[in-house]
Amino acid sequence: MNLRKLPLAATAVAMMISTVAVGPATAQGSGERLYPNLGSNDYDVRSYDVAYGYKPGTTLMNSSVDIKALATRSLSSFSLDAVAKQVSAVSVNGLPAEYKLDNGKEKLDITPKLPLLRGLPFRVRIAFTADRSLQPKAPQFPEQAHFEHWIPANDGFALLGQPDRSHLFFPMNDIPSDKAVVTFRVTVPSDLQAVAGGTLRSKKTVGGRTTYVYTTRDPIPTDVAQLAVGHFTEIKARGPHGLPVRSYVDTPQAKAAKTRVDLIPGQLRWVEEQLGTRYPFETYGVLGIRPELNVALESATLSMFTAGYLAIPETTGVAVMVHELVHQYFGNAVSVRSWDDMWLSEGHASYYGGLYASTNGGPSFEDFVKRAYDFDLENRPVYGPPGRPADTIDVLGGTNAGGAVMLYGLSKQVGPKTFRQIEHTFIERYRNKSATTQDYIDVANQVSGKDLTAYITSWIYAKTTPELPS
Repeated sequence: MNLRKLPLAATAVAMMISTVAVGPATAQGSGERLYPNLGSNDYDVRSYDVAYGYKPGTTLMNSSVDIKALATRSLSSFSLDAVAKQVSAVSVNGLPAEYKLDNGKEKLDITPKLPLLRGLPFRVRIAFTADRSLQPKAPQFPEQAHFEHWIPANDGFALLGQPDRSHLFFPMNDIPSDKAVVTFRVTVPSDLQAVAGGTLRSKKTVGGRTTYVYTTRDPIPTDVAQLAVGHFTEIKARGPHGLPVRSYVDTPQAKAAKTRVDLIPGQLRWVEEQLGTRYPFETYGVLGIRPELNVALESATLSMFTAGYLAIPETTGVAVMVHELVHQYFGNAVSVRSWDDMWLSEGHASYYGGLYASTNGGPSFEDFVKRAYDFDLENRPVYGPPGRPADTIDVLGGTNAGGAVMLYGLSKQVGPKTFRQIEHTFIERYRNKSATTQDYIDVANQVSGKDLTAYITSWIYAKTTPELPS
């Protein structure tokens, strides 16, 4: 994600009765330090199938979600992260279940008729009313940094789930480590369009309303799920290896945006060359929405920007586009295990965004690194180190600089060829999985044949900024 008001970022989710012990829902969440009540480790979600009925003039949508998951422990009850106008029905494995929605705690507690047994799959269906006016801010999130997550856009809306707000959209396990395949089934008036991450599987019009169905091929973190409704113009292209590139831009600005959108195939080739591996998903493109928000989001397969940014005629200043593209690898294909590992996502995106800009009319890479270093030197006492942000806003704004400078120094220590092999090995080893800082250290040590632990941990965890790598 790019909060462009922050200096550096600007530059740059079988049932049976048994006599085995069955436990209740875990009360302490998934163990996230910054979000102690968020998520659950009691189950592993495999897929979400979400349906919305959108009507102009109201923030309410008749909705449902089907969840397929695997129990990681035996359970008599479990919880999902959720905020909604109301929940009207819940079933587990086809049987009606007891439930309680608590919007204050942002939880939907569910008690199935029969216990869930460890290691067995289960299915949950929830009928609910989504309310796009419900916008509670994230816990500990500074009021001045609060922004909308159901974004009104172009006679419709778009989604902005980071850092922990995707469960405003539908009940889920809203932690970055629990990735899942996501399907959106959205019915809209036929004069509007629905676009979403993944691939359009079907489109059917009946009685003046059109239903669009999009599904991601691969599992993605909940915070980068994307759906938008509005008036969009589609811009198609082909990327490397015949990759479908499809972008959707607010129609009044689509013509002006085409210059920047046309850069995407070349950006894809550049990133693939840098990382030594193919783009990880089945499609890519950008979503340009009407409101002039100072934010960009690495929505899986469909990075979101304001249409105004995409419509800027100059081709310089496009580091943010590459920043969000690199997130498709670091953050989306390889998600972070916890928010304390967010530097893996933001640090890499900033590093390669700065490197790309230096070869495309921007400042030299050394100047970029020096500015990133100065930013970290000034802000680490407030934001905390990249691997332990001080609060929730610092996850998005304070993990970029230190992470990028650490990667710069690492590339100098091991050389460009070995550095590229570290990046390639890390992506391939953890593709479609989540990873920790220690996982990255282990890969770096293994590939380089050196013990780089002290160097990496000093940049990621030290309270004070280390010396600038020479």
